[in-house]
Amino acid sequence: MFYGWTILAVAALAMFGTGPGQSHLIGLFFDPMQAELGLSRTQISTAYGSATLIAALLLPRMGRLIDKFGPARMIWLIIPGVGLAAIVTSLATGWIFLAIAFGALRFLGQGSLMMNCANITSQWFDRKRGFALGIMALGFPISIAIHPPLTQWLIAELGWRDAWIALGLITILALLPPALLFLHSRPEDVGLKPDGDKILAAGEASKSLAGFTKDEALKMRAFYILVAGMFCMSLLMTALHVEFTGILKSHGLEPGTAASMFTVTGITAALMMPVIGRLLDTVPTKWMFFLGLLVQSASLISVSLATNTASAVIFGVIFGVNNAITMTYVGYLWPRYFGRRHLGEIQGTGQMILVVGASIGPLPLAWAIDNWGNYDDMLRLLALAPLAMATIVAFLLPAPNPPSSD
Repeated sequence: MFYGWTILAVAALAMFGTGPGQSHLIGLFFDPMQAELGLSRTQISTAYGSATLIAALLLPRMGRLIDKFGPARMIWLIIPGVGLAAIVTSLATGWIFLAIAFGALRFLGQGSLMMNCANITSQWFDRKRGFALGIMALGFPISIAIHPPLTQWLIAELGWRDAWIALGLITILALLPPALLFLHSRPEDVGLKPDGDKILAAGEASKSLAGFTKDEALKMRAFYILVAGMFCMSLLMTALHVEFTGILKSHGLEPGTAASMFTVTGITAALMMPVIGRLLDTVPTKWMFFLGLLVQSASLISVSLATNTASAVIFGVIFGVNNAITMTYVGYLWPRYFGRRHLGEIQGTGQMILVVGASIGPLPLAWAIDNWGNYDDMLRLLALAPLAMATIVAFLLPAPNPPSSD
């Protein structure tokens, strides 16, 4: 059996472990934190957004470290970092402390660990990369399905501070042992090739990895269109994750029913990710990206119309497809267009811009509820952005043309 499948299983587990740094988990702490710390919703969202923005600026440095040391070694360091950041968050006493804690969670969990999971999967798979990334990204919807109810239970039983401690310990104990035991950064490091096509013969040197440099990528039109489109998707998906239950509760749904839609979204995303990945391997990349932006717009419109359980389920399903698309694309598009040789640095630069989008994502909806008293008008305005971006992709995004191996 090709060892890449073992790598893929551990990467999927690590992807699940990004939960403490993800919006769908952090957003559940907003209400109890707001009540105890005496902060407004806009203050909480601003702390979250500004911390995420600062964390984003560190991601290009993480990308360079990935290229230098390999994603396996970085994952070994990041996993305990995510756990410790969750434990430190339990000590928050005010806005500044909260912003710092959120920054650590977002940089290590949502940014660095996700980026390394995508990087190591992209290194081990080439022709099957889309399918492999779809499997790897299953950790994210499983997190969506498991982390919110688990977190709500922990908050109810232990309080929000001890809930953070429990989540930190669970993350370290569940993820670190398999990462240390099984991960290798690249197939060439152990005498293999991507996809398991061929084992290197004794004494045979592997070809050097191919890929554009960051400076070359920054001169390409495709880089900026990809970044703009994924910036849009990251911003809007984060906005929906953070205010997911708040929007549904404002439409009259019970808190338990609203939270259960996370499970609908998670199950849908889990079912769709391998399908999306397989489609990426067979359908022209440009049109898959176009479709993803249309689904993003549909998510925003459908949640604005979700006023009962049935319509909330419809939204949950559409948003699940949205999650499957976004999480698979983030790992797939960089190596597809720019190759593997300098993947970490290019990925880090692109990921920085995406996390900037995530950092400001919650602000429009938080502002709308504080000033307009409802989310719906803002949701419908935001739905125009991915439609405009889809038009740009259709007319201007070129086909990928990465360099071949040396």
